[in-house]
Amino acid sequence: MSGFFISFEGNEGSGKSTQIGLLAERLRRAGWSVTQLREPGGTPIGEEIRHTLKHSSANHAMTPETELLLMNASRAQLVREVIRPALAGGHVVLCDRFYDSTVVYQGYGRGLPMNLVLSIIEAAVGETRPDLTLLLDIPLATSELRRISRQGSQPAVRDRFEEAERSFFERIERGYRQIAAADPRRIQVVDATRAVAEVHEAIWQWVAARLPAPARGAR
Repeated sequence: MSGFFISFEGNEGSGKSTQIGLLAERLRRAGWSVTQLREPGGTPIGEEIRHTLKHSSANHAMTPETELLLMNASRAQLVREVIRPALAGGHVVLCDRFYDSTVVYQGYGRGLPMNLVLSIIEAAVGETRPDLTLLLDIPLATSELRRISRQGSQPAVRDRFEEAERSFFERIERGYRQIAAADPRRIQVVDATRAVAEVHEAIWQWVAARLPAPARGAR
């Protein structure tokens, strides 16, 4: 694979979408072809699964095991239909969440056995792994305030994950800390409480240090 795969992780309201957009624009100015994706989703099949997981009025009884399998069904399709071809074509792939979210949300958050979670992820992704993961870190209290603000400023769209109890998000916060500590070379923690421009510059420093030319010399 001649491309470069960057995943973005973080709790709800951490600013991933904003920062992915800013990074994509800067990479394109630097001469890179960029593919932007989100999970679950990113393909027609994946977007159908996303609706079932997050927004459908019929998903209230969904079990953690079903959630795990659906997440990775979407991921398996995304890897094979989009990510691998993009990397083979020399693109920088930017993905809003990847398998770390499953480790944290379905493993730590839902309490599923980690060996089960990891085995399902392995089946979905195979050898396709991020070269760099940027974990946008905000305190849980900040996440809650941003979610409330977002709900008040946008048309109401139900999100089943945001309906979870606070203890679920506490486990997610703890999970992200633990996976970052376990894989410090790949996962870089970025303080996302700062101004948008400051967060972007911090992200750019990590990305520019890992990418070959032309990105390293770009400004």
